[in-house]
Amino acid sequence: MGALMSRRVPSDASMPRAEDSIIRIMPNQYVHIEDTNTSVKKLVCGPTVFICKAHERLDQGPVPMITIPPRKYLVINNPVARDASGEPLKLSDGTYKLRIAEKEIRFQQPRPFPLYPGETMEGALNELQVVQPDTALKLRANTDFTDGSIERSSGDEWLFKGPATYFPRVEVDVSEEIGAVIVNDNQALRLRADLPTVDVNGTQRYSGEEWLVRTVGAYLPQVTETVVAIVSANVLTPLNALHLRAMRNFTDIGGKTRLAAEEWLVTYKDRPAHIPDVYEKVVGTVAVTVLSNRQFVIVLDPYDSKGVQQLGSRELRKGPCAFFLLPGERMEAGIQDVYVLNEDEALLLRAKESFMDVDSEAEVVDRKPGSRWMIHGPRDYF
Repeated sequence: MGALMSRRVPSDASMPRAEDSIIRIMPNQYVHIEDTNTSVKKLVCGPTVFICKAHERLDQGPVPMITIPPRKYLVINNPVARDASGEPLKLSDGTYKLRIAEKEIRFQQPRPFPLYPGETMEGALNELQVVQPDTALKLRANTDFTDGSIERSSGDEWLFKGPATYFPRVEVDVSEEIGAVIVNDNQALRLRADLPTVDVNGTQRYSGEEWLVRTVGAYLPQVTETVVAIVSANVLTPLNALHLRAMRNFTDIGGKTRLAAEEWLVTYKDRPAHIPDVYEKVVGTVAVTVLSNRQFVIVLDPYDSKGVQQLGSRELRKGPCAFFLLPGERMEAGIQDVYVLNEDEALLLRAKESFMDVDSEAEVVDRKPGSRWMIHGPRDYF
């Protein structure tokens, strides 16, 4: 008896169904179809009915196309490369050419768009950042690129100032958001240059240099500037003065050249409030010296009319008057009262140094050191 030949009939589960090879793609939907022979994937967009061939299978979909509303953006990983007309490029084997490990930021599109095989979304839709007035975004280039007409190098930093909407770029990272510093009356902003730069007034600044911004209002520091402090003014009155010392050679706010270690006073007549410059050190406050018409004082090492200190000299100052002792000046014996002589009184005087004197008869007398003479009352003697 001959061997019986048997034939295995495939079950319904292993048989491809006709409805599995027919894919109905609605409008604004897309699918990825894979060629099982070559593993090449292609994109098919709706509306259409796609019939898979024997060597094709559905890899993804149907999936809704992506819609980006106004003021939103989306980051795409491994975006497809495109030609000058915007059409996607393909390799010789038919696969889409992807920019591997790169990113692309897409903003509002005129119509929904699909993702090509290999493209992925990085997170969900993001809100565009609105930069408020008197604030800015500190940006940093993560690669070399051309920003309009400006060539940016990797590591370059700059500010994007508000009010405006910031549209991000893959070549740029947002380091931080910077707010303006408010400078009030009788205040100044002390700044330091981190790199050689040009300030808002067009002055060249060098690394480490410090200066003051005295303009009242909001000030937005540049990326090369660091805010050191807010400096408040010293308020001056007719009864006090500010004693200052120069830390280095510079030109003060009054336009006068100051030498290192030079000292001077700023009084109410100069300005009612003084903000110390970065090269000025406040030594202290000097009170006014007031003399009545019955007082006098002898000042040692006084200044002449040209502002030069006369070391070793002495100067008699009679009241009524008010003055400030300049740096280096001092009083010999404090404030003294005038000598009042009656008719039966006299003073015996002796000269300490040579000088020209006027006697009681209005005659000029040359007094020599050690010489003596008397003055008789009634009279006042300074």
